Amino acid sequence: METHTRTTPEAALLNNPRIQRTFGTTKSSIKVYGALSTVALLAVIAVSISGHMVNTFMWVRAVLLPVVAVLIYRMTGSASRGSRRALERVRALAAIMPIAIIGVDLIPGICPPWYAVLQTVCMLPIIRVAFLTRGSALRAAFPQGR
Repeated sequence: METHTRTTPEAALLNNPRIQRTFGTTKSSIKVYGALSTVALLAVIAVSISGHMVNTFMWVRAVLLPVVAVLIYRMTGSASRGSRRALERVRALAAIMPIAIIGVDLIPGICPPWYAVLQTVCMLPIIRVAFLTRGSALRAAFPQGR
């Protein structure tokens, strides 16, 4: 029995090596973000164990950001398989997260300077994701019109 599969122009574009390379680089950047976020969590644990002050804000952020890395990675996987909605979510998160994370850390008294610097370093791969997901390769694969 024959099966007929239809290849849309968008699906054909997703098989393009340049687009898959862009998704691969995006996934790698998210893995780096996850690793850095985990290091930040370990730093908070180490500071806490050493008897220094670690506030609730730092604990919550340190625990949540590695979890967010897993979620963004999964969304990127869905986007690489053709989900426009997943790509839009990754684009939005990659644009909003660095601004929100760094902006909140700049509020005096919220967290110590070492933690603000650590969180800023964690956001560098996400800033890269913001640029990658808005690049020409993915714009071609996911045109604005529906």
